[in-house]
Amino acid sequence: MTRLQPARQHTAPHSRPTGAARFPLGGRAQALCRALGGGAAMALALGVGTGAGPTLARALGLAPSGFAARLVPAALVSAVALALVLGAVRRSGHRPALLGFGGPVASLRALLIGVAVTGAAASGVFGLATAAGLLRWSAPDPGALAAFLVTNAVVALLLEALPEETTLRGYTWTSLRGAFGGAGAALGTTAVFLLVPGASTVVGAVTARLVGAEGGQVGLAPEGEHPVDYLVLLTVFGLTLVAARTAVREAPLWAAIGTHLTFLTVNRVVLEGDRRHAGWHTVHQDAVVPLLVPLYLLVAMAAFAVIGRVSRRLRCG
Repeated sequence: MTRLQPARQHTAPHSRPTGAARFPLGGRAQALCRALGGGAAMALALGVGTGAGPTLARALGLAPSGFAARLVPAALVSAVALALVLGAVRRSGHRPALLGFGGPVASLRALLIGVAVTGAAASGVFGLATAAGLLRWSAPDPGALAAFLVTNAVVALLLEALPEETTLRGYTWTSLRGAFGGAGAALGTTAVFLLVPGASTVVGAVTARLVGAEGGQVGLAPEGEHPVDYLVLLTVFGLTLVAARTAVREAPLWAAIGTHLTFLTVNRVVLEGDRRHAGWHTVHQDAVVPLLVPLYLLVAMAAFAVIGRVSRRLRCG
């Protein structure tokens, strides 16, 4: 899980590969059940992947700390999550476009918007913090940094960004949008997002024991994170992801995926670069530095809101 880390359906719901479609009306209770189903799919996928993935990697003879070994649980998480959600969408008679997927060009454009907006917000906030003396940096190692960016992007995409956005800002948000409106869907999706980490630790512990491994810690937050701080950050992050997902008309889910990937990458370099051997890291952090993370998320959220508003006005015009 992340660490410190649909509007109206028209008569031809498959003709518009945007976030504007919704599931057929079935009442708020059914919408809530589908929304929780999206969260359950992610919790199950994450628990199975993290619980069984390391054992599977060892069975394949992969070095525990190597890239391939990290890739196994990540791929398992995406495989389970996407199979569950896309299967549910197809059973309802819809296509993946319902969730916010789109064609290659639209998807790449939306992904780059998510990366650019979040990266610019983080660069601005951390740049000001560096100028103010709150952060000092090591000398960068370009080769190590490039290798980290590539391997981290692949693992983070499969372990977190793609499955979480598909299940939550895809399936859960789309389920809630038609029954509860935009604000209700944003808050409801974020609430489900907060339930996933704790539920996934339970699934992960059970799965690990079933495959003969030692069960991990069960709790509301990943090991080493303060639960309250983690959930507050997750709330801000979740709302930012919804803002990204609703800012773009075509393939909007990829804007959220780009935002998610950028968030993970930035934080892992700035806050954990030394431990992760990222090739660049901070050598001094002021006590207020962790507060800069929700700050740059708020900046990104505001930027996505402006982009979405401008986009809607241009369409209306």
